[in-house]
Amino acid sequence: MRLSWRLLRGGGARGLVGAGLTLAAVAVSTALLLFAVGMNVAFEARADREAWRNPVAAQGTAAVAVQSARPEYVGERIISLVEIAALRPGVAPPPGLARVPAPGEVWMSPALAALARELPRDELSGRFPAGPVRIIGDAGLVHRDELVAVVGRAADDPAMVPPAPSLDRPLNMIPPTPVAGFAGEHGELASGYRILALIATVLVVVPLLVFGGAAARLTVARRDQRLAALRLVGATPGQVVAMTVAEAVVVAGAGALAGLVVYAAAVPLLAHIPIGGGGWFAGDLWPGVLLVAGVLLAVPLLVGLSAAAGLRQVVVSPLGVARRQTPPGMRAIRLVVTLAVLAAAPVVGGIGYGAFVIMLGLGFLSINLAGPWVVGLIGRITTATARGPARLLAGRRLVDDPRAAWRTVSGVALTGFVAGFLGLLSPSGGLMGVRPAGELRLEVPAREVAAVAKAADARLATAGVPATVVVSGPGKDQVDPREKSPAKASEKGTGKAAARLLTAKLERDDPATVDRARTALAGLSPGHSATSPADDGREGGMLLNDVRTGTIVVLTVSFLVAVASAGITAASSILDRRQTYALLRLAGTPLSVLDRARRAETLIPLTVMGGGSVLAGVVCGLPIMAGAVSVTGAVVLVGCVVLGFAGVIGAGALTRPLLRSVTANPAPRPD
Repeated sequence: MRLSWRLLRGGGARGLVGAGLTLAAVAVSTALLLFAVGMNVAFEARADREAWRNPVAAQGTAAVAVQSARPEYVGERIISLVEIAALRPGVAPPPGLARVPAPGEVWMSPALAALARELPRDELSGRFPAGPVRIIGDAGLVHRDELVAVVGRAADDPAMVPPAPSLDRPLNMIPPTPVAGFAGEHGELASGYRILALIATVLVVVPLLVFGGAAARLTVARRDQRLAALRLVGATPGQVVAMTVAEAVVVAGAGALAGLVVYAAAVPLLAHIPIGGGGWFAGDLWPGVLLVAGVLLAVPLLVGLSAAAGLRQVVVSPLGVARRQTPPGMRAIRLVVTLAVLAAAPVVGGIGYGAFVIMLGLGFLSINLAGPWVVGLIGRITTATARGPARLLAGRRLVDDPRAAWRTVSGVALTGFVAGFLGLLSPSGGLMGVRPAGELRLEVPAREVAAVAKAADARLATAGVPATVVVSGPGKDQVDPREKSPAKASEKGTGKAAARLLTAKLERDDPATVDRARTALAGLSPGHSATSPADDGREGGMLLNDVRTGTIVVLTVSFLVAVASAGITAASSILDRRQTYALLRLAGTPLSVLDRARRAETLIPLTVMGGGSVLAGVVCGLPIMAGAVSVTGAVVLVGCVVLGFAGVIGAGALTRPLLRSVTANPAPRPD
């Protein structure tokens, strides 16, 4: 440790700059890794808080309450309506409620209570029992902007009686269920979000791991020269490895702590990312003490192992390193493995989500495996076809150290994989189609259809909502119940189904009119809400919007990794080749030629590997594409490619002053 510290200090300002680059790379990786882990924890916390609304039927024990759940709608927003009837006193309440609601008692989320005060009574609050409204605590809410209402009912209330056979149509409701408690279970939508979060985590974490491992190899040439000199004067392989790991772990540990500080500062901003209809509780985005400690330990360990893994040549052939011999070329088996993984991706990915996620991770790693070999091949082609000094220098550099050249472009190449995977799948709201909002449907018992239809007519007229009420059923044409007697209507309801659909066709479909009609029809059919075809697509539309938001977030994180990787590795490459640049300048090579060569050795492999990675991402996304390709997705994909190239070019431009600095005094240094 003392020797490592002395050598680090003895390297002067440039040595400290190299350590600073590693620290910055680790800080970026740690912050984004904490974000990826935190999002999974946040989705899990959301699912846990929402579980009580998905009742589990009492099994083998006496029920303590009857619970039902269904959606209500106001404007284009979804209200989660839960109705509870206690069957005995002293029942433990659902999360967020101080007690089980008594019959006629209403509890609302803060957002719904504020909206009920804001809108006229005949548009929202008239649907619920009159009286004081109590507020649901955060423990019972998915997010603070969620609209939730809990209504207390009597055990013999018609709304709490298990319904007759329903029409064969998705009403998105949970019928009255006797429950032994309010533990509940995770809903299908919550489980779907968790699966999407897992896929997004793989798309983010694998490039981060590659970037974190590459952080240990920054300024590797200078460090290898130093360690090779120590080996030649008698240092043992164990001492060399210990010194390298110690230096890498200390620097990476400091970087991990810096990344934790950055993530903590970013949490209030990240909490505003809208998913599932709203933002996040800041506490949800904290992974917890154990997970944070695990990340802070795992990142320095990864960097230390990566640094040790790169010492093989120093340990085996220190003289070759000291003489700067070109290492042996890599084998083509790297490319064969990559092609095999990509060919198997569409087949294996269709087996299940677990296999798909594993194949996705392998696709990432295989690209990282084949990258250096392809870069070396590109270097040989570039050298053979060079027609000027800049291109010749670039090609020779790619051939000499393809691994270092790959580290410069790997971030953008892996981001291209993410863009290819997600870009074409970026959905637009238009995929749900245009559905009518002015046709409110209400499921009613067939024997009561005529009476309910007349009551609906009267209520809509009283509310000042012009509408036509008709009734339909399975295999029946729509009929106007006002022209039939209750007896005949009842006879028509004794067939295959014991329910009919009452449809109120509104003359106007503006949000205020539709909400007044909903309120007027509330309570006509206990346990059911009036919904429109547009309402049936609200949840799917929200999911599509969330997928689009998630795509933007994942691509943003990926681009942060890519740009940071390109900038940091470009600066590290200049420091590694400081003496080479100085000797070229001393031989009379113009600085502009060196700069063009540096750009060429980045852009040439980036063009090839970036395009190949995008194609590989599209191939791995085929199992879930299923015709979901949209014009919006194609635009996103093209935008990603353009931004990727712009980011790399910009990062290279920012390191130009460093190139000028290391070549300002071309005299060779004794180190």
